[in-house]
Amino acid sequence: MSIVTSCCTPGCEAKKQDKDISIQLYSIRDTIARAGYNLDSIFKGLAEMGYKGFEAANYSNGKFYGKTPEEFKAVAEKYGLTVLSSHTNRNLNAEEMASGDFTEALKWWEQCIADHKAAGMKYIVNPWCGRPGTLKELKTICDFFNEIGKMCNAAGLKYGYHNHSHEMVKVEDQVMLDYMIENTDADKVFYELDVYWAVMGKRSPVEFFNKYPGRFTLLHIKDHREVGQSGMVGFDAIFNNYKTAGVKDIIVEIEGCKGTTMDGAKASIDYLLNAPFVPASYEE
Repeated sequence: MSIVTSCCTPGCEAKKQDKDISIQLYSIRDTIARAGYNLDSIFKGLAEMGYKGFEAANYSNGKFYGKTPEEFKAVAEKYGLTVLSSHTNRNLNAEEMASGDFTEALKWWEQCIADHKAAGMKYIVNPWCGRPGTLKELKTICDFFNEIGKMCNAAGLKYGYHNHSHEMVKVEDQVMLDYMIENTDADKVFYELDVYWAVMGKRSPVEFFNKYPGRFTLLHIKDHREVGQSGMVGFDAIFNNYKTAGVKDIIVEIEGCKGTTMDGAKASIDYLLNAPFVPASYEE
């Protein structure tokens, strides 16, 4: 199916290819909050823009945006959207970090995984981990992630980690993100590379793809504002190397925009739908 729309030149019409693009709902959190978590009009609007699914960012006390997992899934599917992924975490506290005992933390994850499965999620992604002071602490974090990943696998989900820029600096003598990738099991932990934060950390996304092929199941496609507006992120090189990276899904995330966040969501997907280097899908 193709979507017919106007192109950039006045009076010119072009066909935008239908593409498998999701959005991180954190991008439009202000719109969601103003709607009082009434998601119908928001999901309808995202679907009309051309988004196929989304990544949630509001799991709390067994609910997503105030809805049970089943209710949340139902309202998404009403508008043909895939409940693809979710950002949520319960990281280790200081006592757990010191002891290496994950027992209580994994109890929380057991319920979290069950709720995400009920909501129809394919992925659970940890959106943040602070920079530890030692490699011993970082190794403990990696071991913890492997345990969560094993639990997710058993439930039919996949577990990943999303970077910011602080993972591009060293802990002792090792770059944090490199160490994390090298000390987590590929069959238990994937990485959702945020391409904008990698660039802000002075690292090339393609460099990561070539160094750790197959580890980047998800990508956060992000720019300084709307996707494609700054010229600072080499999106053509990123998409030309998606097979090396192991990408299965892409997710737009918006740091800021000129108009409303829904305007930013529209401008971002329009750029990607029109970009000739963005494939229609990522499954072989």
